[in-house]
Amino acid sequence: MVTERITMSRREVDRLGVIQAVADRRLRQREAARQLGLSTRQVKRLVRDFRERGPAGLISGHRGRPSNNAIPAATRAAVLALVRERYADFGPTLACEKLADCHGFTLSTETLRQWMIAEGLWTPRRRKQARIHQRRPRRPCRGELVQVDGSLHHWFEDRGDPCTLIVFIDDATSELLALRFAPAETTQAYMETLGIYLAQHGRPVALYSDKHSVFRVNNPEREGELTQFSRALKTLDIEPIHANTPQAKGRVERVNGTLQDRLVKELRLQGISDPERGNDFLEYFRLDCNRRFAIAPQNPADAHRAVLHSAEELAQILCLHHRRTLSKNLCFQFRNREYQIQTRGQGYQLRKAAVTVCEGFDGAVTVLHRGRVLDYRLLAQGQPPAPLDDEKSVHLSVQNAKQQQLANPAHKPAPDHPWKRIPVKPGAAPPRG
Repeated sequence: MVTERITMSRREVDRLGVIQAVADRRLRQREAARQLGLSTRQVKRLVRDFRERGPAGLISGHRGRPSNNAIPAATRAAVLALVRERYADFGPTLACEKLADCHGFTLSTETLRQWMIAEGLWTPRRRKQARIHQRRPRRPCRGELVQVDGSLHHWFEDRGDPCTLIVFIDDATSELLALRFAPAETTQAYMETLGIYLAQHGRPVALYSDKHSVFRVNNPEREGELTQFSRALKTLDIEPIHANTPQAKGRVERVNGTLQDRLVKELRLQGISDPERGNDFLEYFRLDCNRRFAIAPQNPADAHRAVLHSAEELAQILCLHHRRTLSKNLCFQFRNREYQIQTRGQGYQLRKAAVTVCEGFDGAVTVLHRGRVLDYRLLAQGQPPAPLDDEKSVHLSVQNAKQQQLANPAHKPAPDHPWKRIPVKPGAAPPRG
């Protein structure tokens, strides 16, 4: 006697008991349908199959057959070949987007992830135990709160030097409002990015930043003193807010991590290896990211305000300001240079007057007194002083010094150079020769 072995799933075993009770007339079909979560018609079909073939009639006919929605093996092979060739270090999500946009392969991200894991192209990451931070609700309107930060990274990988990406992101929508490559996280970088932001969107209500020296004077003895950037924000009526911890401005911190993955790979695909071409590409990249990831604000009203200053006035605001006091002959010194104000008449009213010296990042100097531009002439010029750096800009200064030294090699000083003269002490005989 041959014994037939039938393999059934747990759900099919549960159905067997109910269908057998219906076949033995111990249970009504309507009650069986309610227990199994099926229609009465399906129960009738199962009972008929059970009476004709026994328990084997309850086994699904699709078992062992490929799914009707299965992706062909040729498609899987072509996709994995493209991933190996062009997107080997891409994550499944970004690789899936590129396969759809550039090659016409429409897949789910999870399907591609499982394929990449099976082929050893992707290693699942273990999630770290997240620290609990109280979630701050988003601002309701676009332009109310803009988070800003700079991210130093090898954006061009081994094709170029590392540089800083300045990021402005809206708190209400997660919209990237401004992106710009800069050599370092400096006042100049933030002011130039702010100028681009104002031209495109207008004035936000507040900027949310960290406690970097660009945004805040951290010396307790100078508490309340404005930095160059905070002075510009105050002039433009933009409220500066400083975060106590990186988690407080987590939205811009998280987008920095996303950009260090997506933007680096986009720059590689575009063959971009320098900040100049990178800045030209950033506008397209910013709009594409906003189309994909930005969300609608809770309130459709835009909180941005119009810029009330002219282009010339805005240029005078977004530069470095220094206070000087004029002498009796209307002179002042600035960066080892001596200037004299040119006025009509005697100019008695300007003697001992306080003026503002506006130093542009291109080296241009504008002198203001009570909002009026004063004419001047250069009387004497000396060597410019050494720049002041912090830990985020010192690498840029070293790189510039190396380039300058390579362009202008140093020469050996003459024997009678003033640096080599031996000072003579009072009362001592001068050196011979």
